[in-house]
Amino acid sequence: MSQQLRYSLLVAGLGAVFFIPFLGGVRLFDWDEINFAECAREMLVLHNYSGIHVDFQPFYEKPPVFFWLQALAMNLFGVGPFAARLPNAICGIITLVYLYNLGRRLHNHRFGVVWALVYLGSLTPHLYFRSGIIDPYFNLFIFLGLVELILAAWKRANMPGILLSHSVWTYLFWGGFILGIGITTKGPVAYLIVCLTLGVYWLLGRFRWFITPAQFLVFSGAATLTTLAWYGVETYTQGPGFIRAFIAYSYRLFSTPDAGHGGFVGYHVVVLLVGCFPASIFGIRGMSLLPEQAHQRDFRRWMLILFWVVLILFSIVKSKIVHYSSMCYFPITYLATLTLTQLEAGQIRFSNWLRAGLIAIGGLLALVVIITPVVGQHIDWLKPFVAADPFAAANLNAPVNWTGWESLAGVWLLVVLGCSIRWFASRQAGRAIGMLFGGMAVFITLTLWGFIGRIEGISQGAAMRFFEQMQGRDVYV
Repeated sequence: MSQQLRYSLLVAGLGAVFFIPFLGGVRLFDWDEINFAECAREMLVLHNYSGIHVDFQPFYEKPPVFFWLQALAMNLFGVGPFAARLPNAICGIITLVYLYNLGRRLHNHRFGVVWALVYLGSLTPHLYFRSGIIDPYFNLFIFLGLVELILAAWKRANMPGILLSHSVWTYLFWGGFILGIGITTKGPVAYLIVCLTLGVYWLLGRFRWFITPAQFLVFSGAATLTTLAWYGVETYTQGPGFIRAFIAYSYRLFSTPDAGHGGFVGYHVVVLLVGCFPASIFGIRGMSLLPEQAHQRDFRRWMLILFWVVLILFSIVKSKIVHYSSMCYFPITYLATLTLTQLEAGQIRFSNWLRAGLIAIGGLLALVVIITPVVGQHIDWLKPFVAADPFAAANLNAPVNWTGWESLAGVWLLVVLGCSIRWFASRQAGRAIGMLFGGMAVFITLTLWGFIGRIEGISQGAAMRFFEQMQGRDVYV
């Protein structure tokens, strides 16, 4: 067995161990998780996989690819939280294996291993693969499409240092085809992100054509071909109702803080800095690093452009939701891996501000996890702060048992931070990387086990128990 295959299987196994167990251990919650799972369930009930429904009424906010995956899982494993979340767990496995192989192709075997580990051990990138929301697949399809286009540009330019065995047209076709699947997963914003990234790269390249207009049309044509397989058929059979409603919905998200999801301009900066920890700390440093070979420097440039395009675009959008900027996870983890591999090679040093970033954000996360069970055991401490909100006050009366052992996850994170910082400082970066990102993956798992069921008990447990008691009765909820 080759090294590449052996490590691909190892990475896949690691992803399966972290992402699949206990997916159904807690009920669905969050507006998106519940709506999307219901779309898939109603596909089964109605035996209609082309139309999308919620409460058996047409649902115009999302196209169907993710719901098809959920419906397939529900057909195999039954309707429930496990089946609703399983597609994203599989997406997580695919993503880690792809990042290992892409990193290996762009740099070397070690870079690929570290990139996969960094993605696994960063907070929200890890969490999203345990959820039932659309974005993990949406982001993956965008990234795959963009990478294929980059490879086409390199093939056209005879980029030295990397073996490209297919033709320009093959890369363009498959890139567009995969991007089209992304458009049929969440909408044309996939195409918008790629086009904005291409446009900025073209401007920064002083209007040099890295692909010709004809080649861009082939790329776009392949994307259109994929999208017509559903959008075209839907419009032909049902009329333009979905297209009109979807455009109106997208404009509402862009122009207003829809459904109360408002926020300040720097919202996504904070979300990515904390949510992508610890990759975000090293990713900042990676923005100023230059790899050795030409194709590596060019890929870094693409990743920087992709990062800023997504960050600025969704900072302008009025609706502020955490996962809107999740496409940034790919460039952030790439730049972080660039930093970490150069630390390991002794090309740069572990600076004081890297140490400070790890201590500040990691220490804050650990403190919150340690304190929360203590507050849970003394819930009356919180009641004066929600006295004006009868619903929140009633939620705090939920019968939730905090043992105190849940705090051990926070203690574990402090140990991880202490050991990894010490090893980084003593130039044992390899050990530090494994400890920090492997330890973070364990921390996330421990925190989910200890907290998510109790949080669900406070936020919606009473309502869920009531709904379950009404099963089989002739009632309308």
